[in-house]
Amino acid sequence: MPDTSARLLRLLSLLQTPRDWSGPQLAERLGVTTRTIRNDVERLRGLGYPVHATPGAAGGYRLGAGASLPPLLLDDEEAVAVAVGLRTAAGGSVSGIEETSLRALAKLEQVLPSRLRHRVNALHAHTIRLPGTGPTVEADLLAAIAAASRDRERLRFDYVDHDGAGSLREAEPHRLVHARGRWYLVAWDTGRDGWRTFRADRIRLRTPNGPRFVPREPPEGDYAVYVAKGLEKAVWKYVARVKVHAPAEEVAARLPSSIAVDPVGEHACVIAAGSDSPHMLALYLGMLEADFEVTGPPDLVEHLRELSGRYARAIAGAAGAAGDSATARASGASADARAGAGRA
Repeated sequence: MPDTSARLLRLLSLLQTPRDWSGPQLAERLGVTTRTIRNDVERLRGLGYPVHATPGAAGGYRLGAGASLPPLLLDDEEAVAVAVGLRTAAGGSVSGIEETSLRALAKLEQVLPSRLRHRVNALHAHTIRLPGTGPTVEADLLAAIAAASRDRERLRFDYVDHDGAGSLREAEPHRLVHARGRWYLVAWDTGRDGWRTFRADRIRLRTPNGPRFVPREPPEGDYAVYVAKGLEKAVWKYVARVKVHAPAEEVAARLPSSIAVDPVGEHACVIAAGSDSPHMLALYLGMLEADFEVTGPPDLVEHLRELSGRYARAIAGAAGAAGDSATARASGASADARAGAGRA
């Protein structure tokens, strides 16, 4: 790579990967000597790129964070991914970044090679995004919550619940989760001594942040699973805890992953199932193809009682017809036997 400018660009591209590069490794990749690498590193530093060097056998070069944002070098796939992400952000659920996203996208598309510009434009022209109906969240709010989670600082904020009641909360933020067009904060509520999920659009932060905290293990073993299970329970009008007389593994295979299945011994389990009506919930339980026990809610118990009576009445006539048919067949066989005996 005889051209110095081209070599510097290639070196910068290598240094932008999140790893340490030794001098010999860079020299081998660029086909030059380690002395040339040292000279090129100095040139990059002179251009404002903060290249850090660590001495020793385990040391190497790494591009650090500078006072200003340096130009980034993207390969083809990275450039397409960034362009698609900016288009999505321009119409997403985070408010305040729409115009910024479009400006950044315009700059990127201006320098994209034609082959990549055609890919990005084709994807944009032949995909349709349904407009969101959920609330938007300020980008600054999400950034502040994420920063507190990163720095392990408690948050103090005013919160309005789904009933419209306001309260002052103090919580240890752990993760932001985006689900169903909304942003949720998973945090340990110190006032209620337990995990809680807060909708970010209902949060109004107070300053300054509180003291630092020690991170806790994720609820349910995973933040996303915890939010998904909470949403499943929140959206249903009727929720029932049902004991199913079948192994937990078999029942879990027939249900969405967001529904909790708690084993009760080897041959039974308990599930928390929900639906918008007792009728639909009863149908779902029947599709489990296993015996089950229900103790509530009362509407579901009553509906199951009505269904059991309806199904029993549905087969009552069939059972009588089957009995009559069997009697007729027996009578016919007896008559045939007597006729045969007479002929003999």
